[in-house]
Amino acid sequence: MIRSLLAAAALGLVAQTAPTSAQAETLYVRAGHLVDPEAGTVLTARLLRVEDGRVAAILPDGPVPAGAKLVDWSAFTVLPGLIDCHVHLADTAQTANVAEPLLHSPMEIAYLGARNARTTLMAGFTTVHDVGSFRAFADVELRDAINRGDVIGPRMQAVGAYVTTPGGGGEVTGFSPEVRVPEDMRAGVVTDAANARAKVNYLFQHGADSIKLIATGAVLASGTEAGQQELTEDEMRAAVEVAAARHSWVTAHAHGAEGIKAAIRAGVRSIEHASLIDDEGLALAKAKGVWLDMDVYNGDYIAEVGRREHWPENYLRKNDETTDAQRQAFRKAVKLGVRLSFGTDASVYPHGLNARQFAYMVRWGMTPMQAIQAATTSAAALLNWSQDVGALSPGHYADMIAVAGDPTADVRALESVAHVMKGGEVVR
Repeated sequence: MIRSLLAAAALGLVAQTAPTSAQAETLYVRAGHLVDPEAGTVLTARLLRVEDGRVAAILPDGPVPAGAKLVDWSAFTVLPGLIDCHVHLADTAQTANVAEPLLHSPMEIAYLGARNARTTLMAGFTTVHDVGSFRAFADVELRDAINRGDVIGPRMQAVGAYVTTPGGGGEVTGFSPEVRVPEDMRAGVVTDAANARAKVNYLFQHGADSIKLIATGAVLASGTEAGQQELTEDEMRAAVEVAAARHSWVTAHAHGAEGIKAAIRAGVRSIEHASLIDDEGLALAKAKGVWLDMDVYNGDYIAEVGRREHWPENYLRKNDETTDAQRQAFRKAVKLGVRLSFGTDASVYPHGLNARQFAYMVRWGMTPMQAIQAATTSAAALLNWSQDVGALSPGHYADMIAVAGDPTADVRALESVAHVMKGGEVVR
């Protein structure tokens, strides 16, 4: 049902402005400065030749062939399109109402997803890992609508549904037990390892690219505690084994130290949040090559807006208990050389503000270039898409952004993106 609803919503919302298919023509992009995150350097005055939507060559600046199409960004710094590894596009925004997910039909979720996808792309994020919607497969359908050209949005990987325990951090909770939650909001609820194996297979069969486990309780879910482990190590290992058999991978939402370590031992590729990770967990993540995807901006937004809008007190308490601890752990992770990607949990705060996190990553230990790499080369490696996104060397998609100023000197320049290109098409 979601498939037809999303297609109808998308076509009604943005079909008239959707980009055409990848250009067969050659075009040139003139960059005043070019950030190369693979080398960690900034080049001056470069000309990028784009063919069939991919970068064909990076040349010294100079004249272009007569009649050639030219995108003149010589007044700007050009970077690869940014990557956010933790977003929720096909869902409602966070509010004070614990029953908010129940107030919106699948049709409305489709429209919201189309709007959020466009907003995210226009903010310079040309690739995202969408790590779940309460409506099962809404993210999968949004991805497919973008790939068809029905919706303007970033390249997406989607997880289909949250794999969670009954009443756990991936469930809609906090209201009367007599309220019946729709079945499509419980598609990933598991009770044991065999059930986890079956549910993960089901998610892949219906289009998931990767899997999202809810290993511990959640900050923004009533009836769960962020530090408490919920899925067992055996359940998580079963999910990882199914994903590996399908040449895919698993990430785990995990705040608590024991849940984080259990998820890493089970074989997950990345940890979302990692708020209360301890020194043993950091060492284990480094030894296993696991990415930490830490939303270090989010806590300030929840504290400010959540208090102003009277979000549930248990949300605010858990946010207070995790925010500073997460940032201290982030600083340690940077010093230890743990793999770090860029993930924001966009939807808790408004989509399009994703780049606000860069300044927090710098404040808590990264250089501006390291923060940029977290959202380009490192994020692409996490998604197993390094050959296609995260850089502008020849062969990569011509996904790029243009900003005023030098983001390697002042990373907040990334909060105001002037131009966006996806696959050789200028969308902003």
